Formats: sequence, structure tokens, C-alpha cells
Amino acid sequence: MIKIALTVGASIALIHAIHAATLDRSIEYKEIPFRSKKIPAEMNGYRIAFVTDTHSISEARLQGVVDVLNTKQIDLLLLGGDFASTMAKMQKSIELLSQVVTIDGIFGVEGNHDNYQQLFAAMRAHNITPLSNSGTCIRKGLYLAGVEDLRRRNPNVAKAIAGACADDFVVLISHNPDVAMDASQNTTGVDLILSGHTHGGHITFFGQWAPALPLVTDYGNKFAGGWAKSRDNTPVFVSRGVGGHFPRVFARPQVVLVTLLYN
Repeated sequence: MIKIALTVGASIALIHAIHAATLDRSIEYKEIPFRSKKIPAEMNGYRIAFVTDTHSISEARLQGVVDVLNTKQIDLLLLGGDFASTMAKMQKSIELLSQVVTIDGIFGVEGNHDNYQQLFAAMRAHNITPLSNSGTCIRKGLYLAGVEDLRRRNPNVAKAIAGACADDFVVLISHNPDVAMDASQNTTGVDLILSGHTHGGHITFFGQWAPALPLVTDYGNKFAGGWAKSRDNTPVFVSRGVGGHFPRVFARPQVVLVTLLYN
């Protein structure tokens, strides 16, 4: 029995090591169709790219993300925070991301690892608009909002979406998905929330259990990655992000591509 247990354990460890060295090193470009009657008919097919949690990603790898996005005919690029642990790395990441060609611009929020003052200055220097409990009308019928980081500052969804009209389709960027469950926040005026922060658990057991997940979210697997719902039943998509300080295990890095569809 001991030999069998050791063999099984070694096999599982090998599977995880191989996965970390192969598939978990390649970035997934996740295509998401999102249907809503609130999406203006003339915006049917509108393309939004969402990049978050670049962290320690190499310049060459991030340049690769930029190059791929520039083949995708992106209307709008959204950045979800946690750009790097050093100012120089953050500035380079922002410089590279600013090279993505869009029709309606690039907008972003801070993450818990960002110095928001330095980040926002770098964003503005590269024609990227920071959102800090604020929002803006992208096109008639499409409103974009972003909130401060839950762990470092004071997110305020109501303030961020205050400028939206009642019939606008509202997209909210919140680095930390836990904002969607915060009793002090009301997301009923939001149609889609985009978040990151959790890295899909980063190091997981077959993608099902991540020992570090309780350290980054109060809601466990609910916000590990993919679709979830807010306390007010608003759809939330949590990206696994593209970077990290350690190898990923069954938590493949990800760039999200949302296509808005009039339903």
C-alpha cells in the first residue's frame, strides 16, 4: 500500500510539474460573448479586451500580448490593476500596453500591489485614462466605470456609476472581485463586472483546490476565475490574469476578449 501511495503521489506531482512547465506557461485568449438587450444595436459586435495582473511578466512576453491584441480589432482596452512590484517595471508595462491600438481608448484601475499615484501618473503620460471611483461615457449607451482597490483604498460603486444614464449598458472594472459581494456596495446599476486579483488560485490541485485562495478572497472558489454573480446578481467575470511571481499550476494565464452582442 505504501508503494502504491508513493507511486500515485509521484505521478500526481509529475502531472502538475509538466502542466506548470507547458500549458500553464501559455497565455489563453479567452473569447466571451456577452448578450444584453441594453447593448445598443449599433454596437453589436463591440470588442473589449481585458488585461489584468501583469506583475512580473517579462517585457518580451507582454510585448507578445500587445502584438496579439493588435490582430484582434479591439474597440476598447481595459486594464485591471497589479502591474508590477517596482516602479520601473510598472512604467515599462504601462508603456507596452499603451501600444495596443483601439478605437475608443485604454482605461484602467489600480490593484492592491500598485502605488496608485505613480500608476495614474504613468497612465496619463501614455494616454491611458485611470478610473478611480469614476466613470465615463465611451459611446452613447455604453458607460465605463472603475473603482479603487478594496484592500488599499475605498471603492465606491455608486460614485463610479453616478454619471450613467438609466438605459446605459454599464461595465465596471474592480481589481478585487470581493467588491461585488460587499454589503456597502450596490451593483444593481451595473451590467457587467470585470475583475482579476485571484490568479485562478495560481497554484492549484488539478484546478479544483488552491491553498492560497483564502488569502486573496473571502469567497473561495466563487472568485477563483470565470463567471460568478455579485450580491445583487450582476454578472462578474474574474480573469486569471497574465502574470505572477511563481509558476502557475493548473491556473493558465489569461487575456479576456469580450464581444458585446445585442440580444
